[in-house]
Amino acid sequence: MKRIVLIQVLLFSSTFSFAQQIDKIINVAEVERIERTLSADDMKGRKPFTPSIDKAADFIAAEFTKAGLAYLPGLSSYKQTFSVVKAKPVSATGIINGKSFGADSMICVSTEASLDITERSGYSIQNLDTSSLMTQANRLMKQHKNYIVLVDSFHAANFSKLKRFRRESFKNDYSVLFIRTDLKPASFHFRIEQEISSSSLTNVVGYLPGRSKKDDQVVFSGHYDHLGVVKPNAEQDSIYNGANDDAAGTTAVIMLAHYFAKQKNNERSLVFVAFTAEEIGGYGSRYFSQQINADKTVAMFNIEMIGTESKWGTNSAYITGYEKSDLGKILQSNLSGTAFHFEPDPYPKQQLFYRSDNATLAALGVPAHTISTSKMDSEKYYHTLDDEIETLDMNNMAEIIKAIAISSTSIVNGKDTPSRVEKKD
Repeated sequence: MKRIVLIQVLLFSSTFSFAQQIDKIINVAEVERIERTLSADDMKGRKPFTPSIDKAADFIAAEFTKAGLAYLPGLSSYKQTFSVVKAKPVSATGIINGKSFGADSMICVSTEASLDITERSGYSIQNLDTSSLMTQANRLMKQHKNYIVLVDSFHAANFSKLKRFRRESFKNDYSVLFIRTDLKPASFHFRIEQEISSSSLTNVVGYLPGRSKKDDQVVFSGHYDHLGVVKPNAEQDSIYNGANDDAAGTTAVIMLAHYFAKQKNNERSLVFVAFTAEEIGGYGSRYFSQQINADKTVAMFNIEMIGTESKWGTNSAYITGYEKSDLGKILQSNLSGTAFHFEPDPYPKQQLFYRSDNATLAALGVPAHTISTSKMDSEKYYHTLDDEIETLDMNNMAEIIKAIAISSTSIVNGKDTPSRVEKKD
């Protein structure tokens, strides 16, 4: 009997000690300090290509320094900087079978300043002639080949939607030219002129090398960019502070970096990354996924909008793409005996699994999921000027971050390996 009592006392003592330890690192005061800094007015909404996002990146890098993180192998600082190219149309003319076409019938997706395309240029010709216009166009774009794409008059009303492909992009070695026509080209000649400019973007990345399984890596991520500032109005707020979206997720990443750095017991290497440019096309996570070995990436915890209560109330969050791997089951098993619970994504029609920074690594087979509490059918301040720190629940945020730390431990320590996500073509 005494032995049973002694065991119970030891277990209680161990649990109490662990709770004290994690509370010293992940607590309301620290969560609020970081969250308040990232969502402050002087960050000016952390819009890509502005000085304000550089200020946010400097703050995150300083926190990684305080945590004692190393640089990601291959980098000489915490900043992973890359360029994106913007192509501004200048002129576009074309002839098919002797018939002339103007710029209003042509959309060019290319990072070349000048194109001169004829039937001898080696471009493949494709037709988009079904109702799935954007799906087909997306599929062609992912093949990274030179195409002339014919869009018949049936899709004339939707042709302009293809212009979204002409946003910023990485430097490409291929060009795709969409032409609105019903002709079957036997001969053609197109001339395209564009103004090309290049701008830099920066992810902020910290690294904790693993011990026995150093080649394996676990990623904790969130995006630190937001929507910036609308035209200033003296009578109204003009700053998109993005407290929940996604200063909250970035705060979690910083807190987890501090926590695991203090533990010093990760068998697998840990990567902590604050992505840029999620709001304008996910360029930060897309670039990151090209630099990291997806086959050696065991799991990705992408954290997005955890500042408000989930539909189940406090001490709960959902995992997007829950059914695509057994990551969620592993996490919940590690939370056995606690008040916290993870749930499957309750908004499947919104396809959230493919709408955040987890998507690019998930497409490569990584069990990469987003953890969130955002009520996407009724989140009052989503993408509004009122997404400010006063609307967030700091206590609940702290508990969510603790739950991620605790539930991920068996993966971090190499005991559990989540099943892979089916690769996406």
